[in-house]
Parts: sequence; structure tokens; C-alpha cells
Amino acid sequence: MRSADFEKEGIVENGVKPLSVKKNVAWNTVGSLTNLVTQWLITVLVVRIASGFDAAGLYSLAVSVYGIFAPIAQYRMYTYQISDTDHENTVGEYFTLRIITDGIALVGCFGYALATCPLASLPTIMLYGLYKALILLLDVFHACEQRHCRMDYIGISLILQGVLSLAVFSCVFALSNSLEITLSAMCLTIVAIGVFYDFGRSEKFEKLKIGITLAKTRYLLLRCLPFVLGALACAAAASIPRQFLFSEAGEAALGIYSSVAAPVAVIQNGASYIYYPLIGYFADYFAAGDRRGLLKLFGRVTIGIALVGVVCAVLLELLGAPILELFFGNGISQYAYLLTPMIVAALVSAYLWFLNDLLIAVRDFRGNFLGNLSSLIAALAVMVPFIRVWGMNGVSFTAIVASAVGALCMGVSFVLRLRGKTRSCD
Repeated sequence: MRSADFEKEGIVENGVKPLSVKKNVAWNTVGSLTNLVTQWLITVLVVRIASGFDAAGLYSLAVSVYGIFAPIAQYRMYTYQISDTDHENTVGEYFTLRIITDGIALVGCFGYALATCPLASLPTIMLYGLYKALILLLDVFHACEQRHCRMDYIGISLILQGVLSLAVFSCVFALSNSLEITLSAMCLTIVAIGVFYDFGRSEKFEKLKIGITLAKTRYLLLRCLPFVLGALACAAAASIPRQFLFSEAGEAALGIYSSVAAPVAVIQNGASYIYYPLIGYFADYFAAGDRRGLLKLFGRVTIGIALVGVVCAVLLELLGAPILELFFGNGISQYAYLLTPMIVAALVSAYLWFLNDLLIAVRDFRGNFLGNLSSLIAALAVMVPFIRVWGMNGVSFTAIVASAVGALCMGVSFVLRLRGKTRSCD
């Protein structure tokens, strides 16, 4: 049963009735926004509890390094799972595959960190990677719930993850002043949420049976490989310039840049709240050959992302400097000049990620890969001169160019894919 038909018919499965699109979007927005704010507050506390920006720089380094390998761990399986209109695979198979991809990503992260980062930073990087890997396991349950139009379960889980992670970070880091001990406690928190909350909700729709055949593992890994390589390229386009800034200007510079950038993340995340609950509907429209419905939804999402960007941009321009000083102190308001290019970069990047997921929903493997690859090539081409000329702002200018190039390529690919589908239906 497709998600659109499931909701339209109001089918009650195992005593659970699906929610409307508006309620699902609302729950996803509340949960995601709460999680976003709490994750941002963690970056604030790193500065406030520790002295100076060194701990913030180390935490940001861990985020950036793991960010390069996060696409391998994700393997774009969430989007693939929620757009699995024919129910090709079970929740247990997706869960098992996520364990495999999590493991591969952590091994790659360790090797890369060992080769490129100070040895003292390795424990923090790997524990942060484990924390994110555990969260990705819970995403398998969330994708199942989204397919059955019960994103209230997802929203509550995200609230629990955010609030409890923030509480644990606040207490443990204040007592230990150790990122390693703090991240270890946060990992245990995510395990507890998965065991005592997420598992039971997902089981209402489908029993979790761990295991996947070797043939299906190979099939899924190869089938989604272009998406993963594309996401890897896109993540590298965002992370490598930050690493270059770290090597050129030191951990304090990266800590300052990341602290200023934290509130700007609301733009990219806010955009995802609009389109992510709708990815299943894009897949349904495309599978049914409903070009008009797909384009109508595409237009609404595009307008929604633009509105989110404009509203957030105005608010950050007006209140950005006072907010930075209020939360971070340490004279960080003098770096408010970084905000404007960051805002533009976040808006263009948000649209790039929308097109990323849209191409997965319509199963355009090649267009997704080429668009992301073009983004990485553009970032590598301009990164060094931009950062050496404009310093911290150079990271934002690099992101603007890279995201714009990638979005343009993906937009062309989407149009060609839609035309091909229309011809095949005719």
C-alpha cells in the first residue's frame, strides 16, 4: 500500500490510524526543530563550559570528519526506504543493512582521522561517530513509521533524543570536562531511547527480524551506490573546506566559524522539515505517472523553501549578533560579518539537498551522482584561493559556488527524468 493511498483510505492497521499530511508535517517539524535547537545548544555549551574555543574546535573537527563518512553510514537508505512503494524489503533487512553501513563508515572514519588529524583527537572523533551511528539505527524505525503516516512517533523520538542528549551533555561535560566521557554517556542515552521507545512503536507495523541475505545485501549496496557516492561527494564538498580552514588557521578559527554557523543551520534544517515528510508522495506520483501532481508538489516545496530562507535570513540579520553574544560571549559578536554569506550558503545548500532526495525518490541514479560530483569538483576548484583571500568567509563562498553548481546539474537531470517518464507512460 502506497503512503498516499494508505492515508486517503484511512486504513487502521494493528489499531493504529494514520495521521493527515498536515499533522505529520507538524509533528516532524516540532520534533526536528527541538532536536536541532538542542544540538545547537550543545555547541553553545562546549564554549560556555570549557574555556576558550579549543573544545569547540575539537568538537567541530569531529563533526566535520564524521560528516565525510556519514553518507556511507546513511547509504541514503532512509529516503530509499520511505520511497519503497512496492515494499521490496522488510524493516529487519533495512536495519541489518544499516548495521553493515554504520560499521563500514566507522572504519573509514578511523582510517581517515588517523591519517589526517592529531592523534589526541581520535577518541573524540570516533565516539562522535558512534553516537551518530546509533541515531541512524533509529532512523530505520522512523522510516517504517513514516511509510505508515505516523510521524508523531518520529517527532517524539527526536524530542527525546535532543532533550536527553542535551541534559546528559550538560551534566557530564560540566563534571568531567571531557568530550570522550560525555560522548560515551550520550551513546548510552540513544541506546536507551531505541530500546524503550522506538522499538515498540515500529513493531506495531512490522516485526523486526534481524538478517538479510548476501544476495540482497549486494543488490542494495550496488543499487544505491551511485546515491552514496554522490552524497559522499556532497558531504566532502561541505567538510573539506572546513578542514582546510582548520589546517590554515587553527582549531580556534574553526571553532569560531562553527559557533557562528550554528544558528544558520536552522535554514537548511527548516527546509528539510517542509519536504522530507513528502518524499514518499513524490515517489507515488512518479510511479503513477502523475506529472501534474508531482510538479504541483514540487512548486509548493520550492516556494516553501524560499519562504523559510527569507524569513530566517531576515531574523538572523536583525538578531544574529545579539544572539551570538548572548549564547557564546567571548566577544564573538565581532564575527557577525560571517552571517550574511553563511545564510546564502545555507539556503542554496538546502535546495541542493532537496533535489538530492527528489532524484532518489524518482530513482535517477546517474543524475544524483553527477550533480553531487560537480558540487565537489567546484568546491575543490575554489576552496584554496577563496579561503586564503577571504579567510573564514571563504568557506561560505566555497559552499555557495559548490551548491549552486550541484543544484543546477540536478535540476536539469530532474527535468530530463520527468520527460522520459512521461514518454514511457504515453
